[in-house]
Amino acid sequence: MSSPIAQAMKQICDEKGLSYEAVLETVEAALAAAFRKDFGEKNQNTRVEFDPETGGSRAFDVKSVVSDDFVTEALKEMEALEAARAAGEIVTEEQVKLVRTEQAIAESKPGALVASGEPTDEIKYNPKLHIALSEARVLKPDAQIDEELKIELPIPAAYGRMAAQTAKQVIIQRLREAERSRVFEEYKGKQGEMLSGMVQRREGRVVLVDLDRVTGILLPEDQMPNEPYNAGDRVKVFVYSVQMGSKGPEILVSRTHPDMIRSLFMTEIPEVASGAVLIHAIARDPSARAKVAVSSTQENVDPIGSCIGQRGSRIQTVIAELSGEKIDIIEWNEDPGIFVTNALSPAKPTKVEVDRETKVASVSIASDQLSLAIGRGGQNVRLAARLTGWKINIVEAASVPKEVAVVEEAPVEVTTEEVVAAPEKTEEKSEE
Repeated sequence: MSSPIAQAMKQICDEKGLSYEAVLETVEAALAAAFRKDFGEKNQNTRVEFDPETGGSRAFDVKSVVSDDFVTEALKEMEALEAARAAGEIVTEEQVKLVRTEQAIAESKPGALVASGEPTDEIKYNPKLHIALSEARVLKPDAQIDEELKIELPIPAAYGRMAAQTAKQVIIQRLREAERSRVFEEYKGKQGEMLSGMVQRREGRVVLVDLDRVTGILLPEDQMPNEPYNAGDRVKVFVYSVQMGSKGPEILVSRTHPDMIRSLFMTEIPEVASGAVLIHAIARDPSARAKVAVSSTQENVDPIGSCIGQRGSRIQTVIAELSGEKIDIIEWNEDPGIFVTNALSPAKPTKVEVDRETKVASVSIASDQLSLAIGRGGQNVRLAARLTGWKINIVEAASVPKEVAVVEEAPVEVTTEEVVAAPEKTEEKSEE
């Protein structure tokens, strides 16, 4: 039967989702801190080995064996540096190359702090971490350079109250750091995915979303304008950024990101999930309208029909999740002229001229189609420009063209994959 200590450690592993080895290392680090508090000396590099089953522990002073010449030169450099500082002389980086500051020694960090305050990568002498070969062979006759020497230290008595408090603080801090690191690694792998969460609360204009083990941050620019986000509401969000902050992982989520639509299509449309239908570009005006450019990798698969579904069942599910945002399904084409024509749907251009060098498309539209091409507030042509990545000039089809609208938009950042283009189609379907 396991000891009470081992059982408590296993319980922590289950509650925090940590490995047993990580918890054991935390306990050993806490015991080492307690030993240093009550019995440690200045130049001891204390390490403790703990047996959870028996509750026993052993303390060691762990040092790396270095040559006597290395130690001698380092000590000379340290003496010269201290003498120069005492005399008020200027100390250069070269003079401090082989020494460490007292702060660095106390923190047991590898590397040296030079005059500029920047660490160097060279191996430096540290009496806390290193021992001369001659001294090491007094303790172990067959000691060799670069060997790790473990010198067992006696534990004179039980730890005091202050040492126990120090150990407690170390355990709490280390477990918190281990849990943060595990959560960060877990959600870093979910970056670019869609997750389901629950609205937790509002902090000003920022909405906090509970994602099970962590809280997602929904910034104002990532919120749909027509959604209230009341506490307790279930929402699907797109994870677009996972960073480690000072207080733990910071998960930024969005409801307006273009790839939110990509994730919904992957979930609701089997052909998209299997790769039979590819999504090349997405342009969104959140809560109002979106355009999605798709193509098929198989001759017998209709990319637009697959996305819309029977009687619009598939696309309606996506629209409902986006609170009624209308979605136009556009067929992608390698020919920019055809692609621009498709992107301006439901308008039917009479003529399209493209300049590949400047990426400008001049589109002639019949007078009765102008309003459709431009859209309310220029929405249709704006989304078409974002979708294609081309500047679009719309002119009225006449003997003397009259410029009506000029729209320039940067392309939406999406992943473009290699595809086998489907047969060209000039007729598009859109879901209003």
